[in-house]
Amino acid sequence: MSILTSHASVKAIPHDFKGGLFKTLVKVRVLRSVLRHELFDIIHVNGATDHRACMLALIGVRAQRPAIIYTQHSARVATSVGAFVRAKLATDHVICVCDYTRRQMLYSFFGGKRLHLVRNGVDVNKFIPPSQMARSIAKQSWVPAPLAGRLVIGSNAGTAAYKNWLDMLEAISLLPAILQRQVVVLIAGMLPSPVQLAKVDALGLSNTVIFSGLLSDVRPFLAAIDVGFVVSSSIETISFACREMMAMGVPVIVSDVGGLPENVDSGLDGWVVPARDPPAIAAVLKEILDSPGCLISMGLRARKKAIREFSIDSCVASTERVYELATSNQVLQSKRCR
Repeated sequence: MSILTSHASVKAIPHDFKGGLFKTLVKVRVLRSVLRHELFDIIHVNGATDHRACMLALIGVRAQRPAIIYTQHSARVATSVGAFVRAKLATDHVICVCDYTRRQMLYSFFGGKRLHLVRNGVDVNKFIPPSQMARSIAKQSWVPAPLAGRLVIGSNAGTAAYKNWLDMLEAISLLPAILQRQVVVLIAGMLPSPVQLAKVDALGLSNTVIFSGLLSDVRPFLAAIDVGFVVSSSIETISFACREMMAMGVPVIVSDVGGLPENVDSGLDGWVVPARDPPAIAAVLKEILDSPGCLISMGLRARKKAIREFSIDSCVASTERVYELATSNQVLQSKRCR
């Protein structure tokens, strides 16, 4: 369901794009009426379902067809017949949210289209480093008194299996006991399954990990973190979670998967480790515990990078440039048709 915040210049029309092909065909008639009535210059789609629906709704439309811009958010490259048809009949420009995705798309059905790199942005005016007092309060709120004073390692990337947060816990289990007692882990997202909790217990870290559950606002949670991590093994593109942590002045450990390494200059504002490699993560943690003072300068650099490269304003400006190019191309094609 498409939902937009009310604004004087915005007209929101709810439409359910979910469902299979049959459900889409039933609702195409309604969507076609909207597309014809509104006379759009641009249609921007963000997934296979809305892309397919708009393609079907535009069949038989005799007026100048709007430019169709498709954003590829996933690291998966579609190889289905449906993807081929959408690329052939209903795509003019493709926005890729990281360079990894752009390289993948070059070898997909969309490779012959105009590919644009527009990295996802976060609100750097909302995600800001906490004051020393706010950080202290956040730590007291999230970390139980018996664990106070420890290095707080955390992630707001969730607990899905491919996030491999258990790799972080396995890395901690590889540390000498004296170092293990110097860390605590905070993880936001869906509460783990019984099987996952059993693995935590098997590592002997049940009293070292705190699961927050789902949060409506992750900022107080992130304010308590000293070091962040996103160590996924698949699917990842640019990671909003990583960028939110860095915007709040938290250096992040990321795996070398998808677009994750594009966020970090390893050793300067974070660390890049091989995917599914707990010993490599353990080596980084030992380095941090040996010289925790490095986190201050690295956090400052993470924040500066966020302002410079991760802002919503930058993302919006880059998207607008794609819109301008798409509409100028449509005008040129219209003139040629005349």
